Amino acid sequence: MSGFGYLIREGFRSIWSNRIMSIASICVLVSCLVLTGAAELISVNIEKEVDSVGKTNETTVYIKDGASDLEAVYIGKNLEKLDNITSVRFYPKEDAINEFKDSLPEAVFENVNGDNNPLPDAYIIAMDDLSKYDQTIDAILKVDGVDSINNRSELARKLTDISNLVSYISLAIVVALTIISLFIIANTIRTTMYSRRFEISIMKSVGATNAFVRLPFVVEGMVLGFISAIIGTGVLYVVYEGVMSAVNSFVKISTIPFSDVYLQVGGIFIVAGVVIGAFGSFISMRKYLKMEGNEILGW
Repeated sequence: MSGFGYLIREGFRSIWSNRIMSIASICVLVSCLVLTGAAELISVNIEKEVDSVGKTNETTVYIKDGASDLEAVYIGKNLEKLDNITSVRFYPKEDAINEFKDSLPEAVFENVNGDNNPLPDAYIIAMDDLSKYDQTIDAILKVDGVDSINNRSELARKLTDISNLVSYISLAIVVALTIISLFIIANTIRTTMYSRRFEISIMKSVGATNAFVRLPFVVEGMVLGFISAIIGTGVLYVVYEGVMSAVNSFVKISTIPFSDVYLQVGGIFIVAGVVIGAFGSFISMRKYLKMEGNEILGW
């Protein structure tokens, strides 16, 4: 146990002893984390905006002509029971005809107003998931008393396509940045290994096991990853709030406050930072662990 504690202390000590390279590693990892986090947050905000547009895109369901008030109420109740329906609002034909009041000649309006109103009563509905638009429309048309629907399936499909495209692009960016992060971190740690090859050579020369040599460096990578995650979360907060404030000064859009996601972002950053740091150290040491003490120094 004391030996294990010694190795942990050595990992922390080496961070300070090699602080220049440690700072370089932290800067690289912070940059990668911030870029990856920013790409994901931008994607989430775009998807949220697309979803909000979809939810304000209401569909009109027309009731069959001659339906009584009681029948209209039952139709509304049946619509509310359907899956994927978030709201159902009655839209009487009197309100519908009044929308044409200013666009119709007065004589024509008076002729079609009241009992001569040719428009049907209707319900205005909103859906939760536009990808299920066609299935929902089919279910609505099967409701007894429904005459027709103002079908906007093309718009629904376009909004769904945009949302899916944003998700795919976001995933590609996150994967690409993660791979780049691993590559840069591995090379940064490999540079650190080279600058400390004399230290590794001594440990190998006195018979240290691979695990004994590796553990301090893995601990060092994990600590650097943890520190990078904390700093990265703070940097992302400043950048995100600044960018969103600038965007909202030109265009008013609904954005996700960083305070709503900072715990998730911080948690993901810590896990990613620690794993990348440990994995980068583990991979970078394989070359030296296969050599003997003198071989590491090139003697």
